[in-house]
Amino acid sequence: MNSPISITAISSISPLGISLVDAWEKYMDNGHCLSQHEFSNVLTWVAELPDDAKKKIKALRLSDTKYKNLDNSVLYALYASRKAIETAGWNAADNFGINIGSSRGATSLFEKYHKEFLDNNKTSVLSSPTTTLGNISSWVAHDLGTMGPDVSHSITCSTALHALLNGIAWLKSGMANKFLVGGSEAPLTPFTIAQMKALKIYTNNKGEYPCSALDMEKTKNTMVLGEGASIACLENGKTKNALAVVVGIGYATETLEHNISISSDAQCFQRSMKMALGAIKPEEVDVIVLHAPGTIKGDMSEKKAIEKVFCNKTPSLTTNKWKIGHTFGASGMLSLELAVLMLQHQKFIEVPYVDANSIPKKIQKVLVNAVGFGGNAVSVLLSK
Repeated sequence: MNSPISITAISSISPLGISLVDAWEKYMDNGHCLSQHEFSNVLTWVAELPDDAKKKIKALRLSDTKYKNLDNSVLYALYASRKAIETAGWNAADNFGINIGSSRGATSLFEKYHKEFLDNNKTSVLSSPTTTLGNISSWVAHDLGTMGPDVSHSITCSTALHALLNGIAWLKSGMANKFLVGGSEAPLTPFTIAQMKALKIYTNNKGEYPCSALDMEKTKNTMVLGEGASIACLENGKTKNALAVVVGIGYATETLEHNISISSDAQCFQRSMKMALGAIKPEEVDVIVLHAPGTIKGDMSEKKAIEKVFCNKTPSLTTNKWKIGHTFGASGMLSLELAVLMLQHQKFIEVPYVDANSIPKKIQKVLVNAVGFGGNAVSVLLSK
């Protein structure tokens, strides 16, 4: 990148809590945020919002009659976006842009309205407007009062980092001065979980850690679904209040042999990581936050890609899927949040059941990866 982009705020609502302080406290212990709940009469591991976060969302829903029929994916984004712009000191007069995406969108409402249709051969007036993917960014723009561009998209599990790429493109073009970017997901519904189970990738682990993301010795798939939203404020240049600076971005897709798989050495990740590095030497990267969904092939292919790009000096590797599950379209930004926290606190967050290849003495540069169905990889390089 010719010039850096500052992240002047990042806010989330997730299984980790409702603030960066909450999140860091959770990262300080080796416990996970997963619990078992009944879906379709079967106990299933998921990562839900904690009770205090659920109360915040309930209060938000009741705060405005227009919000009572919105999907949780919209409300999660509203909550995190309000906090993000407050931290960054933005206001509506800035007319900042918005790009918040989601892999699945209004899952709960889709299931509700579809059942209603099957039962009654008709559906509610609001069934269409409340389930469009554009709902997320348009409602956030309405709530925050900005007149800037608002965009919603779905690029599977790399959605949030694609939103960041798009925000950077708008800033670089000079068509916007500030951009709010991120992802939101509320996928803990019976049909969504049934879809993941049908792919044979969902966990049935009974051990201490239901999701074994980054464990290269596992013999079965261990993906777990989580929910939440994570939103970042982007500004041109290196600002005084920057939490971290984006110094490299990369993206790539690859031709797929199967609807859900990528190549055994994740060629898309190899290309996206090399692009993000640019002229920066691989040995300058201290940490990589992997996508690592907890599946055998997904984790291993990304690890092989890292080995090919970084050769004999692999950075310290970590992920947060074991702790908060896979939040689909929001996952990339929650991984970026972890990267920002490690840069701020100068502490590497280990995966407790994995022998870390190294513990960095200092953390100056962190690479964040995300990929989804379709082989659409994104890599973002952050610096202090």
